[in-house]
Amino acid sequence: MSEAPPDDPIIANAPPPLAAPEATLPKAAWWAAAALLVICVLALAFAWMAQQRVGLLQQELVKRQQDNQGQVVEARMLAKQAQEGMRDAAAKVALLEARVAEVALQRGQLEELIQSLSRSRDENVLVDIDAAIRVALQQTAITGTAEPLVATLRQADERLARYNQPRLEGVRRAIARDLDRVKSVSVADLPTLSIKLDEAVRLVDELPLLSVAEPRRGASAPASSRQFQRSAPVDSGASASSWGKVWNEAWSGVSDRVWTEVKSLVRVTRIDHPEAMLLAPEQAYFVRENLKLRLLNARLAILSRQFDTAQSDLQACLATLERYFDRSSRRLALANDLVRQVAAQARHASVPRPDDTLAALSAASAGR
Repeated sequence: MSEAPPDDPIIANAPPPLAAPEATLPKAAWWAAAALLVICVLALAFAWMAQQRVGLLQQELVKRQQDNQGQVVEARMLAKQAQEGMRDAAAKVALLEARVAEVALQRGQLEELIQSLSRSRDENVLVDIDAAIRVALQQTAITGTAEPLVATLRQADERLARYNQPRLEGVRRAIARDLDRVKSVSVADLPTLSIKLDEAVRLVDELPLLSVAEPRRGASAPASSRQFQRSAPVDSGASASSWGKVWNEAWSGVSDRVWTEVKSLVRVTRIDHPEAMLLAPEQAYFVRENLKLRLLNARLAILSRQFDTAQSDLQACLATLERYFDRSSRRLALANDLVRQVAAQARHASVPRPDDTLAALSAASAGR
């Protein structure tokens, strides 16, 4: 085959190429075609990826646009609520301003009231102390004790000390004088008197009656017998010269016991009231019970502050103890002493009135 001459003059004037195989030119075309194909494929791939990315961007833009629209709607609602809140706040502020003005007016009135109270503070203190003292006087009259009046006078003195007003020093001095006079009054201790009467009631069953003879044993006879019993085992091994002494001691102990028994058969007692010896056993029971009832009545009268009734019952109890019971008994002496102590202390003591304090309060209230 003969090749046609090239139309290009450059190619025509070019030196003739080197001899090459026939397949070189088609391979280059194939490589170029392959490269072009790869480039086309890559271009298609990039185009497809760009298309996908554009689609995603469009979706994202649509989504954001929808979110923005929702936020805009929500912002409008919030703005509307804010406007309504501002209107409510403005109404509340107006209401608060009105109330502040009202409070300011009340404050002014309160300040005027406080000033008026401060001007009459002295008079109020004096009136309160006077009323408290009069109430304490009533409580003292009801209870029969000076404790309410003493406590009230102390509180009044402490209140005036805290108040520290020079023109009320006269009132404090009067309170001090009345407090000393009230404290100096001895008032009956009712719980102690009640305990003493209870003890006397307990001793009634143990008191010996004159009509009932009780055995009286001396302490010498048992002591001598015990001494004989202790000395017998010790002297059993003594010498024959000490037997006479042992027999003398034994005989002395026996004679002392016999003489003690003989003396116990006879009792000499002075009786001022013969009818006390004629009490039968059942009458002795009623005497004891009557004495207990008298003591209990005296106890109730003392607790109810009926001292005259208590005195009559206590005197009757003393007369019964002196008439029917043995005066030589220690228990009778103890019971008699308890009843006498109660009779001496169960007296009505009048609590003095705090006239100096009341007069000083009246003078201070009058401005003198």
